[in-house]
Amino acid sequence: MIAIGTAPDDWDLNRDLARQNPGCIRHSVGIHPCSVDGGWEAAVAGIPKYWEGGAADAPVALGECGLDRFHLPNDPAGAALAFALQKAAFEAQLSIARRLGCAVVIHSRGAFRECVETIDASGVDWNRVVFHCFSEGEAEILALAARGGRGSFTGILTYKNAEAVRAAAKAQGLGRLMIETDAPFLSPVPHRGKPNEPAYLRHTAEYAAGLFGVGLDALAEATTATARAFFGF
Repeated sequence: MIAIGTAPDDWDLNRDLARQNPGCIRHSVGIHPCSVDGGWEAAVAGIPKYWEGGAADAPVALGECGLDRFHLPNDPAGAALAFALQKAAFEAQLSIARRLGCAVVIHSRGAFRECVETIDASGVDWNRVVFHCFSEGEAEILALAARGGRGSFTGILTYKNAEAVRAAAKAQGLGRLMIETDAPFLSPVPHRGKPNEPAYLRHTAEYAAGLFGVGLDALAEATTATARAFFGF
């Protein structure tokens, strides 16, 4: 499992979970766009220390970071300011990721084009980039693939109205597929609407196996190998 960083108040918690569960839990460090506020610069400045010394419990990725238009304030001026802060924090985190050469977990909601353009401009190696909780379509996944990036898929894959997401997964291909929970959100069928948890990933895996026409063991082997190669453990 990878415990994903979203704000400074969970970085030490996730690191300690990884220390207490070696070989089982890993962690990332980053600032989710919805956690960006006026103090973001000081927060971002604290990210690199988690990689110092090359410790065995160093983060496996920077993130999640990115852009989110869905949760912006309702007033136009407030929305513009919040999005500008998100973009500045995103650019700063990508700069750190480029220096570290680490994997990057991207949060993109309602801002796919802007996220891609920002990553393009950052100099980050696209081969180290994953758009987590991918919820776009085939054209968008192919745009990532053309750059060397990829998407990771959640329980959305199992939802009746998610044909575009399934098409994106198939367009990316089994050889590059990763699946995730996004717990406690986006529980797969048959638990949709309930709090998500790692155990429910099996349902997403079973559905994905059917989507790709392979057995569950083959799906699990492929996605595990891909995730280990991408995150480097």
